[in-house]
Amino acid sequence: MNKQDILKKLPGVDNLLDAAGKDIRFQGVPRKVILETIRTTLDQVRSDILADQTQSTESAAILTASARLAARIMKNRLIPLINATGVVLHTNLGRALLCQDALENIRAVSGSYSNLELNLSTGKRGIRYAAVESLICELTGAESAIAVNNNAGAVFLALNTIAQGTDVIVSRGELVEIGGSFRVPDVMAKSGCRLKEVGTTNRTHPKDYDSAATEETGLFLKVHASNYKIEGFTASVSLKDMVALGKKHGIPVMEDLGSGTLIDFSRYGIPSEPPVYTRVAAGADVVTFSGDKLLGGPQAGIIVGKKETIDRIKSNPMTRALRIDKLTLAALESTLKLYRDEQTAVREIPTLRMLTMTYEGVKHKADTLIKQLEPLLGNAAEIAVSDTDSRPGGGSYPNLKLPTRCITIQPRAMSVSSMEKRLRAGSPPVMGRIEDDCFIIDPRTIQPGQDALLLQTLDAVLNPK
Repeated sequence: MNKQDILKKLPGVDNLLDAAGKDIRFQGVPRKVILETIRTTLDQVRSDILADQTQSTESAAILTASARLAARIMKNRLIPLINATGVVLHTNLGRALLCQDALENIRAVSGSYSNLELNLSTGKRGIRYAAVESLICELTGAESAIAVNNNAGAVFLALNTIAQGTDVIVSRGELVEIGGSFRVPDVMAKSGCRLKEVGTTNRTHPKDYDSAATEETGLFLKVHASNYKIEGFTASVSLKDMVALGKKHGIPVMEDLGSGTLIDFSRYGIPSEPPVYTRVAAGADVVTFSGDKLLGGPQAGIIVGKKETIDRIKSNPMTRALRIDKLTLAALESTLKLYRDEQTAVREIPTLRMLTMTYEGVKHKADTLIKQLEPLLGNAAEIAVSDTDSRPGGGSYPNLKLPTRCITIQPRAMSVSSMEKRLRAGSPPVMGRIEDDCFIIDPRTIQPGQDALLLQTLDAVLNPK
């Protein structure tokens, strides 16, 4: 039988549509999607036949292929998964998890009208940032504050407002690149500033800023090294000294903290990152930091500082382009409120809870999990425990290793890379890491209530029915 004769045997679209309407596999799928999947499947079958590839022309086979395609199309692209990598602020996996209070506030605000830009006291139009400004000022000691879409936006907006058309002096060792190949010099250029580098990669002194300042200087900029570290023969200018130089020359000072924090992590056995309130107290005119890194809230860029400067930033037309929506505001407000009591914040904010979890705490989680894994997967894999390290991630604490106890799995019937690929395709997907030809599960980043789901996916992959 030639190809044209085979093609003539293909069922018509209308017939397939009628059959799909009686097929439970298409239940709940919009007619438009069913039609598109049938047409796509028929096109593929025709291509296969013309390429001399065996392909069934039966309606049942075509409907089965269409149903699979429809299921993929109807499935959400953005789905929850289990982070077993041990990287707390995993950029590819969404960074900070929101606390329960934030989730509940998002649900309440998103399902109802709200006073987003209404002053309930006066009945007149209000300012959306009022929901968080006083809280931010309370927690940081700043005179004023504003929140925008992310920290890159915060840096851009501040530079564009304060120093457009002028020189911005920054240490050569602080010209960082953040995720996605975005670089500080590029952000500065887009904001309309002229970059003026001082010092060297490893050493910058107060005299470098002092001698570089001219009538064309609009800002001294300090960029905190939150995502890298230079060690050895180094020197940098403290914010306190930079503020003194700014007063001498009448030049404002700004610090980009990147992954800013509102607590002193040294109290929990972690090297201290400068809390935002210490930078405000040091006299910086403007400080910018992220909401979804060490703060543990939603993606946001927070700008704090002197009222006169923040008022100018608020009036910049670009502020509207970079503003955050009501859901982000709801989540940010709920997160910030927890910081009024540090112990509550550490307990309730997932990022803080995972970062400050002790080795003994992780060990308990690992020991509990392996007791469940051994009888379930014992015939399919070699299972053991191993002491290793977790990572903060998200461009924060570049050299910090958090002692942890992990579970190692070495499958018997497949390669470790094949196991990792199948786990990524699981329901729910599981993300771990591979070390020494073993699949590593780090309990530090497995959330409460996820153990059963983890076991379900592992069982499906290693004990296929």
